[in-house]
Amino acid sequence: MKLSVLDQSHIAEGRTAKDALMETTRLAQEADRLGFHRYWISEHHATRALAHSSPEVLLAHLAAHTKRIRLGSGGVMLPHYSAYKVAENFRLLEALHPGRIDIGLGRAPGGMPLSTRALQEGKFTTVDRYPQQVADLITYLRDETGPTHAYPGLLAAPVIETIPELWLLGSSFESARISAKLGLGFGFAQFFGVPGGEQAIRGYRANFQPSSFNDKPHALAAVAVFCADTQEEAERIAKSTSLFFLMLHRGGRLDYFPSVETAEAYPYDEIDIEFLNQRRSNMIVGTPDIVKQKLEDIRERMDADELMIVTNTHSFEARIRSFQLVAEVFGMQG
Repeated sequence: MKLSVLDQSHIAEGRTAKDALMETTRLAQEADRLGFHRYWISEHHATRALAHSSPEVLLAHLAAHTKRIRLGSGGVMLPHYSAYKVAENFRLLEALHPGRIDIGLGRAPGGMPLSTRALQEGKFTTVDRYPQQVADLITYLRDETGPTHAYPGLLAAPVIETIPELWLLGSSFESARISAKLGLGFGFAQFFGVPGGEQAIRGYRANFQPSSFNDKPHALAAVAVFCADTQEEAERIAKSTSLFFLMLHRGGRLDYFPSVETAEAYPYDEIDIEFLNQRRSNMIVGTPDIVKQKLEDIRERMDADELMIVTNTHSFEARIRSFQLVAEVFGMQG
């Protein structure tokens, strides 16, 4: 079973965006050293609590500071952009770091309506062009802009021999359907707490059509994991992310990723507690042996080839320790 990392660069209470990005760099280096397969970063806009707004820029930095781990977007929110520009960005990354770059694509806005309007200024449409954008991106990556193409003979520079891995990400069956039709990898955001992951991956496998990207289906699931030396400590460090998702659920302003102390002092009501209990069922929290067993169970239940671990804690040291314990219990070789 391949294990990978998804990082959202939360800006912890009491720290800055610069601190968060430095921690992202350190975590990528540690994941590289420990032997994790890939390291993906997300895209979010117009929020004080998250530092990722341009995955392509950050990926160039991370690739220059790591040695062998695959790096990618988890993901680029394609509806905001030109497929041509995305192809050029990632071709340049692949040219600089051949065999290490992934393009993970999403169709969510990655922010509130105001930031979406600003990102899509002058090109707003009510038509869902995402499937066509994905197809256009593939055309540019394969250099297949023939005479019938909208831009005949257009090249996405630089022209290189290798192609980044291409994945569609989502929390619904629609992204799974498009992935299967185009022969791409599919990633399900299990940590969102949205049901239906097993059915989405099952449908993806059943309908998969081989392509030049993949001759067989490749599915991954992103899972929230909190691993510590004791169960008590694992439960404690997970409290921050529980409060963060509660604040997100309530639609409040997210200025920072809360500390454990803030989470413990929060005045939860009965509705809050019910929400947190529901979310808790989508989190893996415990000692290394417990985490290992639960990760193996979820991999088998979801029929995933790979699990991507999401560990958001206020303490960076606790976060590093969690990944170290997971790597150790799985016998990973750095």
